[in-house]
Amino acid sequence: MKAYIFPGQGAQFTGMGLDLYEKSPLAQQLFEQANSILGFSITDAMFEGTAEELKQTKVTQPAIFLHSVIMAKVLGEDFKPDMVAGHSLGEFSALVASNALSFEDGLKLVATRAMAMQKACEQQASTMAAVLGLENEVVEEVCNSIEGTVVAANYNCPGQIVISGEVEAINKACDILKEKGAKRALVLPVGGAFHSPLMEPAREELAKAIEETTFNTPICPVYQNVVAKAVTDPAEIKENLVAQLTGAVKWTQSVHQMIADGGAEFVEVGPGKVLQGLMRKIDRSVAASGASFE
Repeated sequence: MKAYIFPGQGAQFTGMGLDLYEKSPLAQQLFEQANSILGFSITDAMFEGTAEELKQTKVTQPAIFLHSVIMAKVLGEDFKPDMVAGHSLGEFSALVASNALSFEDGLKLVATRAMAMQKACEQQASTMAAVLGLENEVVEEVCNSIEGTVVAANYNCPGQIVISGEVEAINKACDILKEKGAKRALVLPVGGAFHSPLMEPAREELAKAIEETTFNTPICPVYQNVVAKAVTDPAEIKENLVAQLTGAVKWTQSVHQMIADGGAEFVEVGPGKVLQGLMRKIDRSVAASGASFE
């Protein structure tokens, strides 16, 4: 079975999507539609913007979403997923690519999510840190033992977890995790504590927008971050999408489940090769490649 996977924040690069725009009339039309929906020229930021401009949450999230979704649409008949999944923000790309959400509604929700997360980040000093070389249970125990908010937020691959929370709690956790034998416990240059309880104000805002949006039954199962299993029921999809803002991205668990359910070929759709790299660390025996079009 063929699985398509969609990257999240951090996969952006200067010039992203320009080749799609230049080679495909459909891509051109969708990019122009996106500029109109967003009310600013996202194409200028993507095609010509500096790395600094692309790092702004209100730009990054729609940019990665657009690159992924437009690539999937340009593939046309070649895009035949048996299953899909997306890492964090990538879940929205996966939902549009599998027809659970329209292009327009998906983009509007991503823009709402980006702004809501930005606001939540500004309310409290918070951050995330990458932890390498420890078992999940050890990381979870350390997070639970610390006063203040700090949680395991992204299970990226075996031995690579991202923790999220208040700055002081993260710093303390990093010190203890190093004592416990972590190869690295490194604070990341991010705007805030994504996938933690500190995103509660953003979750409430996104929940309202999701409630007002029509979701359809996808053309194939969507493996959602918070449950790490196949979902096709629109009501359940909505619920999991809301929970994702304050819940963990169970990426390792999702990929294992996809493989257990018959996923044999994984194709990353969107900018960069982050997920292909993680695939090699999760299960080397499974084929992983990037989508391309001529």
